[in-house]
Amino acid sequence: MLDFFISPAMAQDAGAAGGGIAQIVMLVGFVLIFYFLLWRPQSKRAKQHRELVGGLSKGDEVVIGGGLVGRITKVGDEFLTLEIADNTEVNVQKNAVANVLPKGTIKSI
Repeated sequence: MLDFFISPAMAQDAGAAGGGIAQIVMLVGFVLIFYFLLWRPQSKRAKQHRELVGGLSKGDEVVIGGGLVGRITKVGDEFLTLEIADNTEVNVQKNAVANVLPKGTIKSI
């Protein structure tokens, strides 16, 4: 009996409302996936790198992004001086440091 009062346009509107909710749920799902798979791990890596760069000191043995290995002889605000061989020093940005090596690693290479 109620079918008489529901027009086809009303039925389409009811279906569209259900589809709109599904689209919102899908969008929220994509945002959550993006957050947990991309943004969160990247921010963790960035935080670890900031801590690594902040903890650099004279005498540390490091590897920079290009694969150059050396010992830090001087640390500044944005740059550090890296001794790569006897009497051979280069200035590099602190952010270029990829990893800090254990003491004595350079001698074993």
